[in-house]
Amino acid sequence: MQLHLRSLVRRHVLPSIQLRCAFFSTGASASSSSGAAASKVSKSLPRFRSTEKSDAVLGFFRSQGLDGANVRKIIARKPGLLTWDVETKLAPRFKLLRDLGFSESDAVHVVMLHPIFLSYNIQNTLLPRLKFWESLFGSREILLENLLSYNRFMTRNIENVLRPNINFLRDECGIPEERISLVLRTRPTLIVHSRDALRALVDRTEGLGIPRKSKMFLWVLNVLHVISREKFEAQVKLMHSFGWSNSDFSAAIKKRPTFLILSIELLQRKMEFLVNDVGISPSDIACRPVPLVLSLEKRLIPRFRVMQILKSEGLWKSTNKLPIFFSTSGPKFLQKYVLPYQDILPTLLEV
Repeated sequence: MQLHLRSLVRRHVLPSIQLRCAFFSTGASASSSSGAAASKVSKSLPRFRSTEKSDAVLGFFRSQGLDGANVRKIIARKPGLLTWDVETKLAPRFKLLRDLGFSESDAVHVVMLHPIFLSYNIQNTLLPRLKFWESLFGSREILLENLLSYNRFMTRNIENVLRPNINFLRDECGIPEERISLVLRTRPTLIVHSRDALRALVDRTEGLGIPRKSKMFLWVLNVLHVISREKFEAQVKLMHSFGWSNSDFSAAIKKRPTFLILSIELLQRKMEFLVNDVGISPSDIACRPVPLVLSLEKRLIPRFRVMQILKSEGLWKSTNKLPIFFSTSGPKFLQKYVLPYQDILPTLLEV
């Protein structure tokens, strides 16, 4: 038993969590067995001679709504937590999140996404970073949304990484800080790269024929930073197979760069549908690429069925380019293509 306990510690999976999973069960036997296990651990490890602090830490985590699995994850990442004083070190971090406006459950979610919250000094590191990002996003609400969605941007140093990257985008690339802030609201990880990695992304974007001072430059950069070179090259190859030239590809990216986020399989399915079934020429798609980012099942196919029904009844009168037919907003689409015919074609609205 002792050898097993020591091996667990060497692997940084804290014994008082591994052995005390009964802490999250009910019943006196569970409580006594967990206490006995903790006592054995404390005798073999000087650092944990007393289970008083670890009991308090576990109790605090449970009081915050964390289940056993999540507590084990946190302790495995930072074993020293079980030696912390709850009142002076642990509780203030959760209080900070509550003061920011998080509910109890959201505060727990933030800690799971950003375990670094439990490592940073509150006054010297955590608060300055929170204030920096709140200022950059432009509101606390957007900060809270991103803290609930992203798990990397809080780890980067302000002076060594974040501010130099912002200065580079603003001063050398000529991108207004307001535009930088707008893009970062949707993907703050854009500026957590090293300086060299960010420069390489800028070179990739320029290589597509998009000048730094173009309004679309930062939006394309924002997309490329989550697309590997391998995936990008596979997308270029796929679109070439549909007849796109390099200039077609660049033109589409300038107008709707988010189509690059699609998987190769989904992009191929959409192109096959638009070209083979609907009959849109590849060059028209390059000029008006919005349909590529619309849902195939919820938008493209149902609207195509509407078009087929109208044509079969001799009611198709649209002179718009087909990509516009698919990209028209929902209310306008209903007003133009569905409601005028609801009396004679009642099934059209269902479609």
